[in-house]
Amino acid sequence: MTIRFTKMHGLGNDFVVIDGRAAPVALDAARVRAIADRRTGVGCDQLILLSGHADAGSIDMRIFNADGSEVSACGNATRCVPVLLGHDVTVVTAAGRLDARLSDGGAAVDMGLPDFAWDAVPIAYPMDTTALPVAWEMLERPVALSVGNPHLVFFVADIDAVPLDRIGPTIETDPLFPERINVNIASATDRGHVRMRTWERGAGLTRACGTGACATFAAGRRLGLLDDRVQLTLPGGDLILADIDGRLSMTGAAVRVFDGTLSGEFTA
Repeated sequence: MTIRFTKMHGLGNDFVVIDGRAAPVALDAARVRAIADRRTGVGCDQLILLSGHADAGSIDMRIFNADGSEVSACGNATRCVPVLLGHDVTVVTAAGRLDARLSDGGAAVDMGLPDFAWDAVPIAYPMDTTALPVAWEMLERPVALSVGNPHLVFFVADIDAVPLDRIGPTIETDPLFPERINVNIASATDRGHVRMRTWERGAGLTRACGTGACATFAAGRRLGLLDDRVQLTLPGGDLILADIDGRLSMTGAAVRVFDGTLSGEFTA
């Protein structure tokens, strides 16, 4: 059989999006890895599977990393959904309901409340998540939190001086994090602007990470480094982050690149 897909990206964080509302689509880790392969497949950081929801104003979204693992949230993918559909929508994920509305060149998403509880991240045992008493080479005392996905945030003087491609995999798979973890390094140039890079769990270095941007903003707010509205610059471009009564709002570009078809066995 064949199914249709749409290639999309949010600031270079790219997705294969499959709309499974018309007929159920079955995916396993091996199939996801094959589609995500940049040499022999379509190529993507994440594969997104949409399906129907009882609420007409909502849509269900599942998120698979390029390594085939399934995760609960993806901010950049959430911004892509209203762009794909052409209207505002509530995106229902394993991490909760996210309201996404169209904006100029992309979409804005209410990403909800950050959670700094050690067992929400999760971490293997209780510790202060505002400054974890741990270090990996030059990276030390990160903030840990969950924004639907688990994140560490290190504020450093120069994000370009950190060999994140080498250190990131070590931190991601450290036994301290039983569900692995996303690793963000950030530098606040002033209270209204921050630069960041991400090693994404299950995907590696990405040009942008929406939940990572939200986590970095929330961590900077908790440390008193950032105002309640900032421009956040990633390798793929800029996002606007805002703190609205503690909830995280993220606005940025989302682009439909091309449509195509996949052949194989996709029946549930």
